Amino acid sequence: MRWHTADFGALSWHDVHVHGFRIVEGQHGTAELQLDIDYIVEWMPAGEGGSRFRVAQAMLQFHEVSGLRFALDYVACSAGMSAFAIAGITRESLREAGEDQGGGGDRDDCDDCDDPGPWRWRIDVNWPEGFLAFEATGFSQWLVGEVVEQDAQWLQAVDRI
Repeated sequence: MRWHTADFGALSWHDVHVHGFRIVEGQHGTAELQLDIDYIVEWMPAGEGGSRFRVAQAMLQFHEVSGLRFALDYVACSAGMSAFAIAGITRESLREAGEDQGGGGDRDDCDDCDDPGPWRWRIDVNWPEGFLAFEATGFSQWLVGEVVEQDAQWLQAVDRI
């Protein structure tokens, strides 16, 4: 499975766990921001045993990133070091109203769905407290592991590549 910026409105990253991040230097002062995540492919209806999830290891990569701000506070909640969990991802167009939008419709909240970016992105973190904020032209996401059906929203270390 593979997703791109045009799929933004159809995706959710709520409670997705991030196990690693990498900054790959690019051109003109930008970079690729890579997040190693346990993507919740499907939230299954709760049964007698509680909720079930279909989860797979995935890579979420933002393109031509600049202006990165990154804050996590493990001290405030007295947390041990572990993967952090995403509350959600939002974006806002950096184009001026009425500016030529070009082709390709990928806005989730638009009347004019031809905005190809760039975007101001914000990833709010629900455990521990924190956020990532940056500008980027878009993202790609792809699975790097098998989908596992389980009770937990994250994979055990033995199930990760």
